[in-house]
Amino acid sequence: MRARDLVRPYPVVELESSALKAAHLLAQQDLPGLVVVDDNGRPMTVLAGTEVLQMAVPAYCQDDPSLARVIDEAAADVFVRALEGRTVRECLPEQHHELPVVGPNATVLEIAAIMARTHSPLVAVVDRQEGLLGAVTLDALMDWVTRA
Repeated sequence: MRARDLVRPYPVVELESSALKAAHLLAQQDLPGLVVVDDNGRPMTVLAGTEVLQMAVPAYCQDDPSLARVIDEAAADVFVRALEGRTVRECLPEQHHELPVVGPNATVLEIAAIMARTHSPLVAVVDRQEGLLGAVTLDALMDWVTRA
């Protein structure tokens, strides 16, 4: 099994895309993350859903989760509004991570190794001539390797 056999079309966002729209895309399509592309459509990084949450959840709640308990449900339900007016670029960590990307001939073990090393829930599949083909998600990979 190769990456070309597991790859599926996958939604992408640009650096200047709305962070709130990215969060909605993650939720509506039940995605673990999004592929962030440059102006030429080439993958730059993967934005994990947890990175979007990190931007939305107030820092004081991240630092001390017990504080989150004292906030009433009405206020807690709207924390995602912190993403309004912010971009995907602002959700990305300051330190750039290794880009989780493989070619279409990558093996399942190569994909798994990159996911494990980069802590990424998805890997972009890029062909030198065709560009971004899509992505392989952790779910798809685990479905394949646990079939036996």
